[in-house]
Amino acid sequence: MSLDIHLLLAMGASYHKVQKGEIIFHEGGYCYYYHQLVSGSVRWVNIDEYGQEHVQSIIEPGECFGELPLFDDRPYAASAIAGEDCLILRLRKDVFRKLMKEDHELHLEMNRILVERIRFKFLMQYSITRHTPEDRIRILLEYFLKEKRHVCPHSFQLKLTRQQIADLAGLRVETVIRAIRKMHEDGLLLIENRKIFIPDLPPHHGYLN
Repeated sequence: MSLDIHLLLAMGASYHKVQKGEIIFHEGGYCYYYHQLVSGSVRWVNIDEYGQEHVQSIIEPGECFGELPLFDDRPYAASAIAGEDCLILRLRKDVFRKLMKEDHELHLEMNRILVERIRFKFLMQYSITRHTPEDRIRILLEYFLKEKRHVCPHSFQLKLTRQQIADLAGLRVETVIRAIRKMHEDGLLLIENRKIFIPDLPPHHGYLN
């Protein structure tokens, strides 16, 4: 879910290094750039009055993030925090908007990216209605398999920690640990050396079908 790097560089985009734990932009702040992750990982979060993070998405290399204010000129809806040392490609907001006006195909591609974000939010809302933690986690993993996100294409190893799964599914990490163990016992996934593999997750009768 991103734009072509060579095109962005030709339009004047520049690389920006960010250290682990650094805040890239704040919720409520003004947007100056289009951001695209080249390497590392980024948490897209809301932070409540107690300092607790509520994860909206975990960004992988090749994905853009924080794009909503590029279109509506409103403040950022969430903060972006580097989960590890990152390399980010940034394009000035005014140049990005000029590019969208001049290139119909690129505008359609950004629309597709925004629609995919909305679909993921619908999926998360749907998962909350499920009765068991296993159902909620299974819906999430099924989505990642389908969209080829957070899963190694060769080994099918899940590239998320149990804490990250808990954050995305809205569950306690202890609940996720128990649920994943049960899913392993039921043959829905494989655990080897604490790593999670999901090569043949059977289709679930629900939202994604």
